Amino acid sequence: MPNLLRPALLAASLLVGALPMTQALAADDPYTWMEEIEGARALDWARAENARSLPRLQQDARYAGLYEQARAIATAPDRIPGVAFAGGDRLRDFWQDATHVRGLWRETDLAGYRSGAPAWRTILDVDALAKAEGANWVFAGADCLEPDARLCLVSLSDGGKDAVTVREFDAREGRFVEGGFRLPEGKHRFDWIDRDTLLVVTALSPSESTVSGYPFIARLLKRGQTLAQAREVFRGERRDGGYGVSGQVFRDAAGRVEAVVLDRPIDTFSSEHHLLLGDRTVKLGLPLRSTVQALSAGRLVVSLEADWPETGMKAGDLVDFDLAAVSRAPQALRPDLVLRPTESQSVEQVATTRDRLVIGLLDNVRGRVLSLRRTATGWTSETLPLPADSTLTVTSASKDSNRLMVGASAYLSPTSQWLADAADGSTDRLRGLPPRFDASNMVVEQNWAVSKDGTRIPYSVVRRKDAPMDGSNPTLLYAYGGFLVSQTPAYAATPGKLWVEKGGIYVVANIRGGGEFGPRWHNAGLKLDRMRVYDDFFAVSEDLVRRGYTSQRRLGIMGGSNGGLLMGVALTKRPELYNAVVIQVPLFDMIRYTQIGAGASWVGEYGDPAVPAEREMLMSYSPYQNLKAGQPYPTVFIETSTKDDRVHPAHARKAAARLKALGYEYIYYENIDGGHAAAANLNERAVRQALEYTYLMQRLMD
Repeated sequence: MPNLLRPALLAASLLVGALPMTQALAADDPYTWMEEIEGARALDWARAENARSLPRLQQDARYAGLYEQARAIATAPDRIPGVAFAGGDRLRDFWQDATHVRGLWRETDLAGYRSGAPAWRTILDVDALAKAEGANWVFAGADCLEPDARLCLVSLSDGGKDAVTVREFDAREGRFVEGGFRLPEGKHRFDWIDRDTLLVVTALSPSESTVSGYPFIARLLKRGQTLAQAREVFRGERRDGGYGVSGQVFRDAAGRVEAVVLDRPIDTFSSEHHLLLGDRTVKLGLPLRSTVQALSAGRLVVSLEADWPETGMKAGDLVDFDLAAVSRAPQALRPDLVLRPTESQSVEQVATTRDRLVIGLLDNVRGRVLSLRRTATGWTSETLPLPADSTLTVTSASKDSNRLMVGASAYLSPTSQWLADAADGSTDRLRGLPPRFDASNMVVEQNWAVSKDGTRIPYSVVRRKDAPMDGSNPTLLYAYGGFLVSQTPAYAATPGKLWVEKGGIYVVANIRGGGEFGPRWHNAGLKLDRMRVYDDFFAVSEDLVRRGYTSQRRLGIMGGSNGGLLMGVALTKRPELYNAVVIQVPLFDMIRYTQIGAGASWVGEYGDPAVPAEREMLMSYSPYQNLKAGQPYPTVFIETSTKDDRVHPAHARKAAARLKALGYEYIYYENIDGGHAAAANLNERAVRQALEYTYLMQRLMD
């Protein structure tokens, strides 16, 4: 799930009255034993399914070539490094290739990087670490203390799980700090206060985790203390939804702490916001549907995901507050407007440099980057000169200068990397990805389908120019449709090479539930309105057939996580529309989902099966409960990962088991590692992609 990646309190019935209901559900479900994530019986079942399914794909003559092409793209030495500012002119990057499939964390300087021939210094070799420790380590990031970024908290995941082990690391010396900060495996939230103090949100026992498995107690941990000795500064409640308490530490260019904000999520999209003042916290008078985004020029910048009627502010607005006034009167907040997007726009990113507030804006699913400067009369704004008709992503912002790293991408244009200065407005192209497929005979089109309620839904089509419009084209439709996550144009390296080059059409739908047009686009598909998301997807599917791009015989669909749920709904609601369905790491049992893995944290998105009206809606589309005998289901491909501690593999396992019991053909792949991405390293990613496209060719091209 996204950040996935925060809005209604878990109903009291979920906590007080849920036990009889869940017991009844378990009694009616013969596959609840699959919910033991690494239970011997479940793993034996998964291995047997892999042994049955994988030869069907891997013995296809096309599989080996697809794997090599996918692996070549994933491990190409001429990929663009994902560099980030690390104090002064230093840049850091996490790099994976054919030799270092787990990856190298490394460093260079800006001058060397700009020259095109940087001298990289390895900070940490994760392949070597995994070998030395006999562990299946996946690098999950490093949080470094500004401004010099020498002391870092390195997160290591076992096989790709969300839960991580955290160790303090000296990036200058290239070694773990002896006797340094260390957190055992868990779903922690943490940040530096100073070199001897951490803000840590973690669970010392199961009772300190929410019903969805996230910690809700914040502590200040001093160097040399155990977690049990750390001083508690804030706590939520066990019944809280969402992703647990989290904290943000805002600093000035010199690294001094200006403010610490703690968020207590009430459910998936609603949070209380608290300001840490010394040894105490005060609650801020912000609406629950809001997100504290940044601190710039002494102003606390907040995005609104719902209207704030008493102030006149609207959902989608970016507003700010004087930090000194917030500290004096935290409940009496009056916002000033920073930016109000139009109906076609959405604020996608908010970042800060030393002197500027930076906004990544979507306009009709195309990107712009704005640089804002605070004056005596408010904010002034300019658009940075970056590639048009592209997705623009601020990948790093320097706190001790005004420099930005920006990625630019479009479906047929290889990704480029830009160095921008938010103060003087200059931009400089640093890198360009070499083409991964021949796009000379390809075109991108944006079309609009009309959903059941009359809403126009945009979608993008990537195809060969000579593709006949007679319904004969093998077509892959991808969508997500949830959690305010936007599907924006991105260089189609893998689908371009493995699919479009070979005569297929690739389509991305911008259905509701996403964030392409701001909170209104997301809010339109929440809870009792969930069918709008699926109606949008069916409308795009039908429009592809109506326009002659494809036909049912040649139309396949793919989606993961929340998108995997979408695939399950499409399978059970409209099986006659599709001949191939790739269901990646899905949600599937929406009646028991709050009892499985981190499911209770998503009640704000889907609704609560303990609330009768919401349960009725969930039951109407829950794929697991709606699988029936005698339906025209195509042979589906279901894939998951044993290490996925976010969307539990039981969803995929139970889907396959029920299809089998009903007598349907299906293909199942469970990666024993891989986490929520279903791939723990580059080789595993290539395997997954080769399996998917082999399946799609068998179903849609043969």
